[in-house]
Amino acid sequence: MTRDYVSINRDIWNAEAADWVELAHHRWTLETPEWGNWNNPESEVRMLPVDMTGLDAVELGCGTGYVAGWMQKRGAKVTAIDISAEQLATARQIAGEHGADITFIEGNAEETGLPDASFDFAISEYGASIWCPPETWLQEAHRLLRPGGRLVFLGNHPLSLICAPLDGSPTDKTLHRAYRNMWGADWTEVEFEPTGVCFNLTTSDWMRLFVDLGFVVTSYQELYAPHAGMGTRGAVPAQWATEYPSEQVWHLQKQG
Repeated sequence: MTRDYVSINRDIWNAEAADWVELAHHRWTLETPEWGNWNNPESEVRMLPVDMTGLDAVELGCGTGYVAGWMQKRGAKVTAIDISAEQLATARQIAGEHGADITFIEGNAEETGLPDASFDFAISEYGASIWCPPETWLQEAHRLLRPGGRLVFLGNHPLSLICAPLDGSPTDKTLHRAYRNMWGADWTEVEFEPTGVCFNLTTSDWMRLFVDLGFVVTSYQELYAPHAGMGTRGAVPAQWATEYPSEQVWHLQKQG
């Protein structure tokens, strides 16, 4: 991937910031977190520690900041970084409305500038986890975590990418891309709903990267849409996502 994905993705998220305000307000008010495109409940996914009192936590690619808000409610001291100034403006406004004391930073999650080994917990839900090359943002997450620190991230399942038509139309049951050597996809010039440049890997390449960086996998989950799900979200029809996993969650721990 040689294109300037950082500027491309920043410009898209700035331009579309207003489209995410309503969802942001809703998710900030949730007492129990819901995850991903299909609102999988925290009781099933368990992406956050129940009690985060005394933990230093960082969200990498925070968007409108609702995940940071959920962590702050659980007692964590939270830092959240995002490349989009417009998304951060929404995050800061809503955090103020909720009285949430969160440090928001405008910057690239691949090179945050934050001190080494300064966090106990890191998380990304459709932030750095899909908009940054895995080898760069995961290396940064590893650097930021203390020994024994945890990283949890949610993003697109590789299967949903190889079943995505090249013109950007909704995912179907045909294999449209090679799985071998998968890196992600450039959606900037597709016919249907163009967006940015996203990244993904084969499952074995994710595992190899974790080992190379010094992470241990403590859990892995494949997420589906609920059987009552309807419509299309993130270019994935609910009917498809009830039969095939459209999202994945990795739970990692830094060795040391």
